This record gives sequence, structure tokens and C-alpha cells, in this order.
Amino acid sequence: MQIISVLIGLVCALFLVPGLIPLFGWLQWAVLAGCVIGIIFGSFCQRKIGLTINVAVAIVAALRLFLGGGVL
Repeated sequence: MQIISVLIGLVCALFLVPGLIPLFGWLQWAVLAGCVIGIIFGSFCQRKIGLTINVAVAIVAALRLFLGGGVL
């Protein structure tokens, strides 16, 4: 579960970077959905590195969506 959570977090982080470009805000919705799945997997592990990665990526994606009005 730990490895799955870390991998999901890293993939979401890779998709987060191009989503920061204007007009690619729709990509952040997919990143948030992936992070929620990663958070679920990471919450069952003893070590919380996967949970931490997913929460950090989700916070950045949510902030980007908030600043862009949810679409931009």
C-alpha cells in the first residue's frame, strides 16, 4: 500500500506541473481525484510518506483551482 500511495503521489505531481500553465486548469481536477485515491491508500500505512506527498500535491492543486476560478 505504501508503494502504491507514493507512486500515485508522484504521478499526480508530474501532472500537477503542466496544470499550472494557464488554460490547463482542467488537469487539476484529475490531479485532485488521483490525490484522493492516494490519500486513501496512504492512510492505511504505518509510514506516512505517501500520505504526505498526496496531501501536499492536493493542496497545491486546490490552491491553483481556487485562484483560477475552477477552470482556468
